[in-house]
Amino acid sequence: MTTKLFDLTGKVAIVTGGNGGIGLGMARGLAQAGAAIAIVGRNEAKSADAVAELAQSGARAIAVAADVTDKAAVAAMAERVVRELGRIDILVNNAGINIRKPPHALDIAEWNSVIQTNLTSAFLCSQAVYPAMKAAGGGKIINIGSMMSIFGASFTPAYAASKGGIVQFTRSCACAWAADNIQANAVLPGWIDTDLTKRARQEIDGLHDRVLARTPAARWGAIGDFAGIAVFLASPASDFLTGTAIPVDGGYSIMG
Repeated sequence: MTTKLFDLTGKVAIVTGGNGGIGLGMARGLAQAGAAIAIVGRNEAKSADAVAELAQSGARAIAVAADVTDKAAVAAMAERVVRELGRIDILVNNAGINIRKPPHALDIAEWNSVIQTNLTSAFLCSQAVYPAMKAAGGGKIINIGSMMSIFGASFTPAYAASKGGIVQFTRSCACAWAADNIQANAVLPGWIDTDLTKRARQEIDGLHDRVLARTPAARWGAIGDFAGIAVFLASPASDFLTGTAIPVDGGYSIMG
């Protein structure tokens, strides 16, 4: 039987922070390719809306309210997904926040909040789904990094540290779990039109024009731009690809 390279029929995907932004864009792509989706987030109303949209398009989807920085809550989330959807094949670690302050103005509580939400959550969720993926004979982990995984910025010390950490954590998982047929890769979004970046444009003078000037595609990204990379990294098409960090940025990172 020939493997259908981009077919996710029968697979189950967890998308943290999947009720909006890049996470929702990825969830839509995975659902369109045939996967059942577990939307994980703290905003239950937004998650319910996302699940309703996915269900309307014919996908099987559930919403799970969970604090992804809490180990017990993450374990309960993974157990519920297996109980209700039968298995776990794909994990998208997308939950994230940012607090824009220079290093000297950031207090320890703000630092910890960003690191826990962006980086510790990826560790906890990956660790929680590992037994189910191993039992299923393999799996796919997609971690969401950032241009701040590559570049520095004066106003993102905790965010940049967390997103640099995401890339190295991805590589560790790729090495550790290759024998279990689990591939782990990172996606590095460029400047994407989301609620998070709308706030950035309000807080950082001239950001919009600087982004357009540096991006060869001459536009901000849309959440729909992440459907394809999600399907690729979740599907058999990427079975020999692991430990990578792939920019999806309209060329932003290649410009001098």
